[in-house]
Parts: sequence; structure tokens; C-alpha cells
Amino acid sequence: MEESESMNVGQKSQLIIDAIQEKKGKQIVTIDLSQVENSICDSFIICHGESVTQVGAITGSIEKKLKENAGIRAHHTEGLQNSQWVLIDFFDVLVHIFLEEYRSFFNLEGLWADGKVVKVKEA
Repeated sequence: MEESESMNVGQKSQLIIDAIQEKKGKQIVTIDLSQVENSICDSFIICHGESVTQVGAITGSIEKKLKENAGIRAHHTEGLQNSQWVLIDFFDVLVHIFLEEYRSFFNLEGLWADGKVVKVKEA
């Protein structure tokens, strides 16, 4: 399947959230930045894992699900060397996968609080 221009941010975000939940990612949060002036994307999805192995597994799950279900490949993935904070760039959606202590330290939810923050219910 080729990447579809008709897949909106919400549909893409749901695939990402499903992939995170499959690997038991913790405290999934979405931040809608579409109405925030000068934002770098339309949406953030943030979660954390309990080990570098889990962070890597979540990353792989997201990349695989989007490729297989929507033909979408990440523009860029960064941070897999240490797997303490992995960023996956899908242009309109940026996914941040942290180890818990790094998530608390960087506090992206607080930094981008101008956007609409939504906590995803645990699966």
C-alpha cells in the first residue's frame, strides 16, 4: 500500500497509539498543536517505557504498524543508540518515547501546554 495523502493526523495518531499499546507503553499523551502558532507539527504523541529494551520495542512497533497498515515510513528516527528518548518524525506527527526519568526531566507536556493535551486511557 502506498502512503495515502488522505490519511489525516487523527487516523495516523490512532495507528501510533495502537502500536504503543501493543508494547505496553505507559501514560500515552497526545498534544494537538494544530492551533498553536509556529508549532513544528500538528501533533505530539508522548509515552514512556520501563527499560531501553521496551523503548526500542515500542519504536519498532510504531514503524512496523505504519508501514504495514498505511504504507507510511518515518521521515527520521533519532535516539535509538541509547533508547532513553527516541523521536520518530512523521512530518505532521512527532512521537516521543522516553524512559520514565527522562520524560519527567524534559517535561514536554509542560513545555507545549499551549496545545490541547489529552491523556489516552490505558488499554
